[in-house]
Amino acid sequence: MLKRYIFLLLGLLIGGTVWAQDPQFSQFYAAPLYLNPAFAGSALAPRVTVNYRNQWPAVTNYVTSMVSVDHYFERYNSGVGLMLQSDNQGQGRIRSTDIGLQYSYQIKVAEETFVRLGVQGSYVNRSINWFGLTFGDQYNNGGFTGNPTTDPVVANGSPQLRYLDFSTGGLLYSDWYWIGVAAHHLSRPNQGVFVLSDESRLPMKGSIHAGLRIPFAGFTGLGDEWDREKTISPAINYRYQGKYDQLDLGVYMTYSPIVVGLWYRGLPLKKYAPSVTNRESLIALVGFRQDAFSIGYSYDATISSLGPGSGGAHEISLSYTFENWPPGKPKNRNARKQLSCPKF
Repeated sequence: MLKRYIFLLLGLLIGGTVWAQDPQFSQFYAAPLYLNPAFAGSALAPRVTVNYRNQWPAVTNYVTSMVSVDHYFERYNSGVGLMLQSDNQGQGRIRSTDIGLQYSYQIKVAEETFVRLGVQGSYVNRSINWFGLTFGDQYNNGGFTGNPTTDPVVANGSPQLRYLDFSTGGLLYSDWYWIGVAAHHLSRPNQGVFVLSDESRLPMKGSIHAGLRIPFAGFTGLGDEWDREKTISPAINYRYQGKYDQLDLGVYMTYSPIVVGLWYRGLPLKKYAPSVTNRESLIALVGFRQDAFSIGYSYDATISSLGPGSGGAHEISLSYTFENWPPGKPKNRNARKQLSCPKF
């Protein structure tokens, strides 16, 4: 049990601050509001999305859950969104709850080419739970005493920190390509639970995400050929935060209602130190998308120094779009303006 908390305690106690990189989703297009606030309303109809990720279950168990809803108001060319996110690290020892509101505005810049601009404001609550942890003063030569710790940090109770956070982003897209940029933590909020200092400020995170939607033919004999989507979508998602950066590079293949994908995460030619490479995982995805409903599962196979002993990462996404809302609205009347990027 002690080994499961080594990484957590180092992050908690060194320097009196809590350091954290943002949670990440391998199915980043299945978490559109988290990826970029400009995605708010991009379905052009009411949409509900649920995401769950369990990372490194054999080590420290990082679990991230998220629910989001968004809607597009055609009269105002505007989208709004609400995002609720819970992130638990080290079996809930470090907890973070994020409530975010998004607004986006859509502009037609050419025939079948659109720009979306978005902003986000968030309220964040971070806390540390000491229950279940043991400290040095609870041990003597005979081993664990069972006596309560007198460590002054614990005596002050479970610390909490609350702050506001702001993000922005933009998208350029047509029916066959898309490119987006986003910047998160613009105000670099101070996330030090014990000591508030410039060293404990959350680094700004930037990302660039882009891809192509390429129709293909040649697969026949499976029925409903006329209505099937048959596409290949190569895509990238590059992001940086502080001195660290990563690149997700891969491809989706859609033969509706089935979607499969394969991804590589890392920057193999870059090293943070002579013995520290930027290789993280290989990611496999399988999804099902039928009309307004989609569900996807992905697994991250760890190829970093943590190795397969980390347990990799499991991720599930669910999404439903209310295409006929409000009642009487013609189905898919805005289909030509919808983003062409994958749903996962």
